[in-house]
Amino acid sequence: MRIKTLSVSEVNNYIKKILDNDFILNNLSVKGEISNLKYHTSGHIYFSLKDSNGKINCVMFKGKAYDLDFRLEEGMEVVISASCSIYPMNGSLQLYCNDIRKEGLGELHIKFEKLKDKLLKKGYFDQEYKKAIPVMPMRIGVVTSETGAVIKDIINVTRTRSSIVDIVLYPAKVQGIGAYKSIIKGIKYFNSEKSVDLIIIGRGGGSIEELWNFNEEELALEIFKSNIPIISAVGHEVDFTISDFVSDLRASTPSQAAELAVPLESDMLLGLNQIERRINELINNRISEEKNKVNSLSRILKLNSPLNKIVNSYLEVDGLKERLSRTMANKIEKEKIKVISLNDILQAYNPMNILSKGYAIVQDNNKNVISEKEKLNKEIQINIILKDGFVKGVFNPLD
Repeated sequence: MRIKTLSVSEVNNYIKKILDNDFILNNLSVKGEISNLKYHTSGHIYFSLKDSNGKINCVMFKGKAYDLDFRLEEGMEVVISASCSIYPMNGSLQLYCNDIRKEGLGELHIKFEKLKDKLLKKGYFDQEYKKAIPVMPMRIGVVTSETGAVIKDIINVTRTRSSIVDIVLYPAKVQGIGAYKSIIKGIKYFNSEKSVDLIIIGRGGGSIEELWNFNEEELALEIFKSNIPIISAVGHEVDFTISDFVSDLRASTPSQAAELAVPLESDMLLGLNQIERRINELINNRISEEKNKVNSLSRILKLNSPLNKIVNSYLEVDGLKERLSRTMANKIEKEKIKVISLNDILQAYNPMNILSKGYAIVQDNNKNVISEKEKLNKEIQINIILKDGFVKGVFNPLD
């Protein structure tokens, strides 16, 4: 019997027909945990349903999704009513959901929330412990897979933004059991070498299981202890890990981590030019201030110079001499007037002036003035003072 050769689309359509006609597969009630959740702009909801041993893709179209009275979340445990079929275009097997009921959070998400709450209470997420990201890092250490897209994205973004920043890769496992230990070694390496200004740890997107290494407590503690600032760039924008919370900065993607870490070279040059202008302005202002101070001090020095003091002293001495001369002249003039006045009085009372009028002064031998006749009652030697001289004689009362 010869088997007919089928095309791929014929095989897919055949499988789809079998699945669509299976009663059980068209009336499924499946319990599992939601991961890889995506609300599409079209209104459709895409996600995976998983348990500890398996995973299957699911879709809920806009018409059914509109009737949901709650919003799906990563890690939520649900029971879905669905049919199983394949998408003929790519042969992917998936569940087409008609209804979804909440059953609670899955085991990994419960574990995630417990660790998050524990580290939160210990202060590992507190802003006061966050280290500042360098404004212009010259060397950036990256802890990630050497073959993944993460390191390529970081290098590409860095090269478009700056030509002077070096990227140093520490090749680490970012997926699989115990991969977090490799990431810890990378952080310890850069801290011991002290050869970089900043560390970026990360990997691409994935389910909570694939990102679980970044939720390990031991890794969180190593990030917290790091002396070098760390940017966490794990998964896509909707993915959050413990590493994101404890790191100094979270980037939604590895590419954004490079954008946050590396300033545009043009912006740096502009900033440096602005700093240079500001420095020049401050220097010029300072020089101008100091010049004004020097000029002011120079004027003060001129006003208070020893030469000026000497000149001013000469002027003061001349002034004092002039005032002294005037005072002495006034004093002499006043004394002259007094002398003249006294002389006039003296002349007025000068006996010699009286003698010139014909009077004479009679004195005894002892030059005592005889002004009474009783003193001439006996013979005595007398002197008679006249205007032009004196004569001596003897007075005898009997003569």
